[in-house]
Amino acid sequence: QLQLVESGGGLVQPGGSLRLSCTGSGLHFENHVIGWFRQAPGKGREGLFCVSGPGGARTYDFSVKHRFTTSRDNEKNTVYLEMNNLEPEDSAIYYCSARDGRFYCPDDEYEWTNWGQGTQVTVSS
Repeated sequence: QLQLVESGGGLVQPGGSLRLSCTGSGLHFENHVIGWFRQAPGKGREGLFCVSGPGGARTYDFSVKHRFTTSRDNEKNTVYLEMNNLEPEDSAIYYCSARDGRFYCPDDEYEWTNWGQGTQVTVSS
């Protein structure tokens, strides 16, 4: 079973940047789609991107698309979330998720089968 670990979160000032990593261990990382989600205090978890096995990305949240990008390095079993021009509203716990299959990006959160523990991102001056 694929296990996921997020890293790279922290405290950053408004306008700053962070790069989050999601590293998988277990079987056949390249055969899983990877999702990026976030959950702000008092709010539900929202999807940001889904990254296919080869690395193509589907955007779930178009409000961040001009500031956030995602990429994938299967040799390192890692998917990245590059976040630029961060705003206080981006403060949240960021999670990655996985689902078996190289191309299908779920529409519903319940279809994701593996989750990381999350990494905290705080944007504050």
